[in-house]
Amino acid sequence: MAEHDKEESVGESMMDKISEKIQGHDSSSDSDSDHEKPKPNSDSLQSKIYRLFGREKPVHEVFGGGKPADVFLWRNKKISAGVLGGATALWVLFELLEYNLLTLVCHCLIVALALLFLWSNFSTFINKSPPRIPEVRIPEEPVLQIAAALRFEINRGFAVLRDIASGRDLKKFLSVIAGLWVLSIVGSWCNFLTLFYFAFVLLHTVPVIYEKYDDQVDAFAEKAMIEIKKQYAVFNAKVLSKIPMGPLKDKKKV
Repeated sequence: MAEHDKEESVGESMMDKISEKIQGHDSSSDSDSDHEKPKPNSDSLQSKIYRLFGREKPVHEVFGGGKPADVFLWRNKKISAGVLGGATALWVLFELLEYNLLTLVCHCLIVALALLFLWSNFSTFINKSPPRIPEVRIPEEPVLQIAAALRFEINRGFAVLRDIASGRDLKKFLSVIAGLWVLSIVGSWCNFLTLFYFAFVLLHTVPVIYEKYDDQVDAFAEKAMIEIKKQYAVFNAKVLSKIPMGPLKDKKKV
């Protein structure tokens, strides 16, 4: 009987070990399956967030990511404040004090040439070395790069105007007409110098504010864009759809 009981206890212990191994294998397989489940990608979630003007990059990269972007986004506050202060001084000088550009350039050249001339001649009498006037030359490569970039932008503008005038996109046509009309109204309020200065100030203030509060601005812009699309759909159904459109495709040449 004792041997029989021992055999039964040994058999039960073996069954318990086998069941434990089976349960451990099942739990490990469940944990592996949990690990194998694809986790939601943070990039895909971020891509669903509405960004103003379809922006996919940070604001710093949108501005090129170089020194101009650092100036516009106030990465170096001293340089940004100096640039904005210099622009403000020029605007006050030309707009408020009504100083002419040609007069300013001539007066600056007169003062600079007179000081250098006197310093060069009197340096021998006061036992000091004459001033080292650097040789200034405009390099050819940057000028060609700027000219090429300007040429590309002008040609692209002409292509856009040609596409708008062809009558293929009524929405773009109305947008450009509205923008030019608003620009003409703003131009009647101030001259070109003041308009350029205001644009310069906006470039130094709006991007840095948007970078700081981009989530709130994007959320508000999303709601505004939804409302604009609703109003445009109503306007399109009542007015634009009844206007005859030009040919969408050019006829093929035979």
